[in-house]
Amino acid sequence: MKVAFHTLGCKVNAYETQAILEQFQENGFTIVDFQDTADVYIVNTCSVTAEAARKSRQMLHRCKKKSTDAIVVATGCYAQEVKEELLRDQTIDMIVGNNEKNKLLEAVCSLLQKKKKNPERILYEDLTHCTVYEEQSISNQGDHVRAYVKIQDGCDRFCSYCIIPYLRGRSRSRGIEDIRNEVQTLAQNGYKEIVLTGIDLSDYKDGKALLPDVVSLVNDVDGIERVRISSLEERVITNEFLQKLSSCETFCPHFHLSLQSGCDRTLQRMNRHYSAEEFLSAVRLIREYFPDAAITTDVIVGFPGESREDFEESMQMISEAAFSELHVFPFSRRKGTKADKMPDQLTRAEKEMRVASMMALGEKMQKEYLTSFIGKELTVLVEEEAMIGEEVYQIGFSQNYLKCAIHTTEKLINKIVTFIPKEAETWNGELILK
Repeated sequence: MKVAFHTLGCKVNAYETQAILEQFQENGFTIVDFQDTADVYIVNTCSVTAEAARKSRQMLHRCKKKSTDAIVVATGCYAQEVKEELLRDQTIDMIVGNNEKNKLLEAVCSLLQKKKKNPERILYEDLTHCTVYEEQSISNQGDHVRAYVKIQDGCDRFCSYCIIPYLRGRSRSRGIEDIRNEVQTLAQNGYKEIVLTGIDLSDYKDGKALLPDVVSLVNDVDGIERVRISSLEERVITNEFLQKLSSCETFCPHFHLSLQSGCDRTLQRMNRHYSAEEFLSAVRLIREYFPDAAITTDVIVGFPGESREDFEESMQMISEAAFSELHVFPFSRRKGTKADKMPDQLTRAEKEMRVASMMALGEKMQKEYLTSFIGKELTVLVEEEAMIGEEVYQIGFSQNYLKCAIHTTEKLINKIVTFIPKEAETWNGELILK
C-alpha cells in the first residue's frame, strides 16, 4: 500500500506529519510523493488564516483527482475547525482531530481492510478542557540536517484574532525524559541541530522543568552541536532565562518574538498582555546577552480599528527594535474570534497598502542586519549543494540563522564549517551571504 503526505502550516504540523509517516512506514506502507498515485492521501491542514484554510481545502480536493479510489484523510487545525463541513464532503473519507493523530494508522487500516461494516469516518475530541499531551515521536526528519522536536501543544493566551486555542486546546507539555530519549535517537541518526517547537513554547512546563531546562538537556546530548528555539513570547525574556541560555554552548542566538503590533492601543484590542515599551525592553535585554543575535518577529497589519496614526506608531516602534527579519501578515478574519466581530474593519486595499509599507521596512532592516556580518567569521551548518550562476556552492545557515553560500565543490552537507562572507546577494528571491 502506498501513502502520500502533505503538510500545511507550522513546524508543529511538520513534526506531527513526520511522526504519523513513521508509523505508516513501520507498518509496511510505502511512502510516495504527494504528486504520485497513492492508496492513501493524508493532508495535515492549517487554519491560522483564511488563506491557509483555502489552501487546505484545495489540497484535500486535489487528492481524489489523482486517484478516485484512494482514501483521503484530513487532519490538523482545519479538520478540527470544520469537521461537520468535511463530513458532508464526499471527497473526504476520514477526519482526524488534533489530539487523535495516534489513532490515525489503525483507523486507516480498518477502512482499507473493511474490518468493520461501517468504519469510523471521524476521530474527534472536544479540546476545550483537554489536559493530556498526545505522545508522538520521530527518529528522523527526511533529508534534512536539522530536526524539529515538538515539546508543547495548545495555548491559553486567547488573543482576540486567533482561532488556534480553540483548535489545539489548552496548553500542555511533553515529559522532559521523553524529550531526552527522542533527541538521543535523533543524534544517533546523524542530526546535529535540534529545533524545539510548540504552539506556545514559552509555556513549557514539566514539573519544575521550564524551557531553559530543555535547552540545557539538549545541549548535553552527545552528537548535538546546535539547539534552536522557535517562537517565544516577550514575557519569558528575563535575566534568569537568558543567563541559562547563554550557559549552553550549543544554543543558537536566534530569537523569534511574537510582536503583532508596535502600537499599545492595537495591542490592547488584540489582547496581547504587554506594551510596546515592554517588548523593546525584552529586545534590548537579549542584545545585552547576545549582541549578534537575530531577533525576528511576526506583525499583523490592518487590525480592526487600526488608524493611520496607530500604523505609523507601530512602524516607528518596529524600526527602533531593528529586527533582523519581519514576517508581515494582513489581518485575517476568523469566525469564532472576538476580532471577527469588532467594528471598523479595514478594506482589503487599505491592508495591502500597509503590508507593502511594513514589508519595505522589513527588507531594509534585514539587509542592514545581514550586511553587518560581511567580513565576520560565522559558523555554518551546510544543508544542500546548489548552483548560483555557473558556480557550485554549499548552502547552509549560520548560528544566528543567516543563509550563507560557500563557494566550494567540497561536499559539506551536515558539516559545520567556519565562513567569512565577502558580499550579500539576492538569490531565489532572498538575501544571502557569499
